[in-house]
Amino acid sequence: MNNPFDVLHAMRPGLLQLQSLPPLSLYVHLPWCIQKCPYCDFNSHEWRGTEGVMPESTYIDALLADLETSLPLVWGRPVHSVFLGGGTPSLFEPQSIDRLISGIRARLPLEAEAEITLEANPGTFEKDRFKAFRAAGVTRLSIGVQSFNDVHLKALGRVHNRDQAMAAVAEAQQAFETFNLDLMYALPGQTMSNLRQDVEIALSFNPPHISIYHLTIEPNTFFAKHPPVLPEEDDAYAMMDLITEMTASAGLQRYEVSAYAKPGHRCWHNLNYWQFGDYLGIGAGAHSKLSFPHRVTRQVRFREPQRYMAQALKGEPATLFEEVSREALPFEYMLNALRLKEGFALTDYMARTGLAITSIQKGLSEAEAKGLVARDLAKVWPTERGFDFLSDLQELFLADNSN
Repeated sequence: MNNPFDVLHAMRPGLLQLQSLPPLSLYVHLPWCIQKCPYCDFNSHEWRGTEGVMPESTYIDALLADLETSLPLVWGRPVHSVFLGGGTPSLFEPQSIDRLISGIRARLPLEAEAEITLEANPGTFEKDRFKAFRAAGVTRLSIGVQSFNDVHLKALGRVHNRDQAMAAVAEAQQAFETFNLDLMYALPGQTMSNLRQDVEIALSFNPPHISIYHLTIEPNTFFAKHPPVLPEEDDAYAMMDLITEMTASAGLQRYEVSAYAKPGHRCWHNLNYWQFGDYLGIGAGAHSKLSFPHRVTRQVRFREPQRYMAQALKGEPATLFEEVSREALPFEYMLNALRLKEGFALTDYMARTGLAITSIQKGLSEAEAKGLVARDLAKVWPTERGFDFLSDLQELFLADNSN
């Protein structure tokens, strides 16, 4: 599209027929960290400002200007969740987060019970800071613990230690009814005994939600250039089995490849991604996926924070705006929906993509023959084997394979 914010252009006739628009979420990217972790490939930047403080006020001005510019594309649509991600959003002062959330509420029709998540890292807050975030309107905290083992934390380049991690979780427990702990496994030098201890400590806090990620070496990271020695693949599978067993015993249900929750505590924001819902992304490097009656579109914001602030304040925050092709939609949908243990309803596939079920029939038949999915007349869901070999399953729906 020529003009990224021309809503008339977005609304013109096209090849897709979406009967209704999916739920809408808002993602807000706060890009700064104390230091860059060696495994991280997110758009995060170490703060090395000459004046010694982040440009919090200017950045929030830019976010709200970005949101103003984007309003015509989502006009009147209720917003079900807001996710403040990073970077390390907990580096921002509670009063800055308060101004940001107030500014969002003034511009968007947030649902009365909207989930508002803030990512926080141990070692970036003093006592009562989490309570101040709660008072600012945050309803859910996600804490990047990664491990409770000092040796592993050091190997991962984390700025906190075991004691700070435990203090952060205890503080979150007091301030929030629902919170998430991020852990990682298959770490350099990690044994089954180390992992068991990490999960035991995490579960001792009775968390309503845990996300547990396999450490993977991503391109363009420090670990990609200097790869650490990681556990063997068979050991990593055994670790996954242990995690599933321990979380289930604690009453946490695995509802997505990496996510475990107690009843009523699933992350609504992430569920909306996995169900191919819509999301407006504001902030440096943020991505958006927005549907219109005849097309599904994507946007990307300028990546470098200073450039993003300058562009957003001029009313031009997006560097890329494109339409998702009909051929790419089946894979885009499956990339998300097959991460969910419960899978997806066939009617949802048609509603979210505007395509007929025939567009995924070949991939479904192949996946079923390989034992990667099961299905009935209404739903499709990944099998245990499908979960274990998720990328192989998702690849069956690439455009090249679906013809």
